[in-house]
Amino acid sequence: MKTVTILGATGSVGSSTLDLIEREPDKFQVLALTANGDVEKLTQAAVRTRAQRAVVADETCLPALRERLAGTGIETAGGRQALLDTAAMGADWTMAAIVGCAGLEPVMAAVEQGGTVVLANKEPLVSAGEIILAAAARHGATLLPADSEHNAIFQCFDATRPKRVRRIIITCSGGPFRDWSTEQMRIVTPEQAVAHPNWSMGAKISVDSATCMNKGLELIEAARLFPVPYERIEIVIHPQSVIHSLVDYVDGSVLAQLGPPDMRTPIAHCLAWPDRMATPMQPLDLVALGRLDFAAPDEMRFPALRLARDALNAGGARPAILNAANEIAVAAFLARRIGFLEIAAIVSDTLLRYDPPAPTTLDEVLAIDAGARAAANELVKDRVI
Repeated sequence: MKTVTILGATGSVGSSTLDLIEREPDKFQVLALTANGDVEKLTQAAVRTRAQRAVVADETCLPALRERLAGTGIETAGGRQALLDTAAMGADWTMAAIVGCAGLEPVMAAVEQGGTVVLANKEPLVSAGEIILAAAARHGATLLPADSEHNAIFQCFDATRPKRVRRIIITCSGGPFRDWSTEQMRIVTPEQAVAHPNWSMGAKISVDSATCMNKGLELIEAARLFPVPYERIEIVIHPQSVIHSLVDYVDGSVLAQLGPPDMRTPIAHCLAWPDRMATPMQPLDLVALGRLDFAAPDEMRFPALRLARDALNAGGARPAILNAANEIAVAAFLARRIGFLEIAAIVSDTLLRYDPPAPTTLDEVLAIDAGARAAANELVKDRVI
């Protein structure tokens, strides 16, 4: 049996991972499940899967967790150190699905155990890519991408002959506002922004999809994961979200990975890799689809794409600043403190005002992240609507 730990078990990715594991209980043994503070959902999942340990990052939720799991034999713990200790339990397979830079330290703790770490959160590779990759090489850890786009590239990419790859093409749904004018987007509400037309995701990543920052972060991730010059990584709008990415080879062959817009497909690929496992998704019906559309992204209406590419080009601390400022801006938008178009503006201004040296350690990345958040918060105060 493969031992499994899910960091962020109550979010959308964690729930999809649990769904797959519970369909084949004879193949997986759950070591630990973690959540920020959703005691109810964490308790139910821990009991269903007979997890050895359940952990809440928010230590104030620990008494409630202990009460709910009393008599089950499931170990409980809470707080930052408990989260790190859990990530370091040495599971064969760890799902890293904690949203935001809160997931950085747990990912590093898991990587240092040398097992398979599946990256569903973007921050490890965006904010600390070189540091995480160096740690994985040092400890013999295997990193697998669970994002549908990077998983698609992984499935199509010939890692034994990377020089034969001409381009990587990442597809982008365009989000709910792909056909909206800038003036229309000025009055976008949080409810509209989180209503993604294809995917069922959390609020933060849904807003990132709406601004196209999600695709900008994926561009940075792809440049870290795959040995192709970043200027040869392209983004193409594909509204149907059926082709998740493509790899173009020097002989003119273009390999594409297709599948339904359901995270269980790439997660299942990572769970079973290098094998395959069954999922509950129906076979793709190409006749019913009828057509697949593509268009070039508009960086005037969606400046987050340009900001991400510029940050990748500049390197150093810039990707970490981009990510941190975006998190602050998205949270402010969801709290109705700023308008939708202000998200990219705050990220841009933070990048202009804050320019620390390149980080060489995870602690330095976290310090840059904190500094960028402080700078972005000040900008939010200036723009409150």
